[in-house]
Amino acid sequence: QVQLVESGGGLAQAGGSLRLSCAASGRTFSSYAMGWFRQAPGKEREFVAYSSWTGGRIYADSVKGRFTISRDNAKNTVYLQMNSLKPEDTAVYYCAARAGWGSLSARDYEDWGQGTQVTISS
Repeated sequence: QVQLVESGGGLAQAGGSLRLSCAASGRTFSSYAMGWFRQAPGKEREFVAYSSWTGGRIYADSVKGRFTISRDNAKNTVYLQMNSLKPEDTAVYYCAARAGWGSLSARDYEDWGQGTQVTISS
């Protein structure tokens, strides 16, 4: 298991950019798939992106071409670069870790951060 702490959320205007970070504990970070999910008030958690331990990256169609997930295993950190932000990107963003392959399903992830609020204004 790992402990996760997100940071970098805040307020941005439509068309702007934010970069989220997720710092993870543990020496086995490089063997984990890392995912980003988001949840708007009253809505279900939504898959955003994941980075597998082999380096493969998968994105939700809604963010493809705008968001980029990356990881620095030496720093035990995963990032989500968000460009061309839209009001519909407003949500609490969570990072999650899974000891194994990446997954688009939140239920497959074992460890979660506390979340960081992202609010996009028009």
